[in-house]
Amino acid sequence: MGEIKPVEKEKLVIGFIYKDVSVYESAKEKLIKKFGKIDFENAEIDFTHTNYYESEMGKTLKRKFLSFEKTVYPGKLAEIKIFTNKIEQEFSDNAGRRKVNIDPGLLSLASFKLATTKNFSHRIYIGKGIYAEVTLQYTGKSFTPWQWTYPDYASREYIDILNNIRNKFKEHAE
Repeated sequence: MGEIKPVEKEKLVIGFIYKDVSVYESAKEKLIKKFGKIDFENAEIDFTHTNYYESEMGKTLKRKFLSFEKTVYPGKLAEIKIFTNKIEQEFSDNAGRRKVNIDPGLLSLASFKLATTKNFSHRIYIGKGIYAEVTLQYTGKSFTPWQWTYPDYASREYIDILNNIRNKFKEHAE
């Protein structure tokens, strides 16, 4: 029989897709109030990997990632996704179109996991209507994608950002 061990906390990483920087800043402030101080925020980058969000949010979308100084238990991911969904709803227009997409994930030394409301063959139900997937695995000296990894998360640009966050997490954990 395997020995049950304490669960280690992981790094909360939030990915944003948005058009209006003021909406991003307002949503970010709500997350800071909930989760505390940010220890990483990348420069704004163009979101060009898919046009999936264009009909809802428009063209010329931007992407940012941020991570928080305070780590969280992995069992909290469903609650975090529900909280970020409420923020998305708050910043939606009267027709229900979002002005910001907020994707929470958890980064450990071994993987990066994303929360979602959509089930699929490679996703695991984690409660409260939320699923999780291991989006990237850490092998060798970098995160690497799976066959199901979203194209943007499989890009060198995003992997470099997440490797940077992992390095900060590793330094703090040592």
